[in-house]
Amino acid sequence: MSGHGASGSILRQPKAVWAVAFASVISFMGIGLVDPILPAIAESLEATPTEAEMLFTAYLAVTGLAMFVTSFVSSRIGAKKTLLIGLALIIVFAAAAGLSNDVDAIIGFRAGWGLGNAFFISTALATIVGAASGGTGAAIVLYEAALGLGIAIGPLVGAALGDVSWRGPFFGTAALMAIAFIALTVLLKPDDPAARVPVRFTASFRALGDRTLLALALAALFSNIGFFVLLAYSPFVLLFDVWGLGLTFFGWGVGLAVTSVFVAPWLTARVRRTTVLKVALPVLALDLAACAVFVHEAVVLVVLIVIGGLVLGVLNTVLTEAVMGATDLPRTVASGAYSGVRFLGGAIAPPAATELAKLLSPAAPYWAGAASVLVAAMIVLVSSRALARADADDAPLAEEAEAEAILVGDAG
Repeated sequence: MSGHGASGSILRQPKAVWAVAFASVISFMGIGLVDPILPAIAESLEATPTEAEMLFTAYLAVTGLAMFVTSFVSSRIGAKKTLLIGLALIIVFAAAAGLSNDVDAIIGFRAGWGLGNAFFISTALATIVGAASGGTGAAIVLYEAALGLGIAIGPLVGAALGDVSWRGPFFGTAALMAIAFIALTVLLKPDDPAARVPVRFTASFRALGDRTLLALALAALFSNIGFFVLLAYSPFVLLFDVWGLGLTFFGWGVGLAVTSVFVAPWLTARVRRTTVLKVALPVLALDLAACAVFVHEAVVLVVLIVIGGLVLGVLNTVLTEAVMGATDLPRTVASGAYSGVRFLGGAIAPPAATELAKLLSPAAPYWAGAASVLVAAMIVLVSSRALARADADDAPLAEEAEAEAILVGDAG
């Protein structure tokens, strides 16, 4: 994290590094880009809230499943080709979504977008680390900045373009990614085929046989349900226009980025990672419970959403640091397995939330999210022995390992 200390050369990077960083910003914008336009899509296409929420589910489910095999692909064709394949898929499917007049077609195209995103984000930081000047620490900080910027401004860009038309965010993403594709094609050199170490197709699936990794992946799955209840369901409760939603989730994204980059490293330098998890998970559950209580108070709900972002930034980083510090598995394999399970938690939450609201009450999804996060806390509590290595002083994260942790963990 930032604690590694970036050198003064962080801003003096090769053009290829800036090209990958730019593409990374756009890629992470995709997480919150559709948030402000969900109600508009539902209204324009006469779709139900659950159908609109499938825009998240299709994207996250495919991203999660693809994460299990991206290391297999990139270890054989190289980083540049993997990045360009990912960008090309995002361009094609984002543009196709913007041209669609049917919500089912948009859901399908969002799934293709998720596939491209998986190929891109699984490779981007490793590329930055390999090409950046100023050392690995500078590269990590640069990537953190791109990640935080993308998460924070995604909802604002979605609001600005969505104010013109709900199609705007899709076309905007396609155009920006096309610029990034051209830049990477010209500026990024291919890697050396002789340096590639092939990864088995089943490696990430087999990794879940590790009890420590499985426990952390399941904890991340259940906490991610709370994450996406907050992110994807709240637009249908707040009933704001696109700018109101964009500003709300801009605040959420800024909170998440700041605590991920600065607060989480500060905490883990002073207390055990599992201690942070045992505190932060119940705090997130309380935040979601408060959302349920104040579901009809828009101002209070906005404040609680931003607070949720602050807590989630800590959880995202600490969970992935724990994964990297608690297993002997190759870092890319552990990251792929963990992230695949984690993204699937995000895929479940959005449509389940709107169905619960329809069947029970507007508060029900927040109560369910709080319960899910408490399940994550219980998993951490009962897995204390398996998770002991994550706290061991003799198992610190190496810089490159931490880079991979940030790459895959904070992306979700």
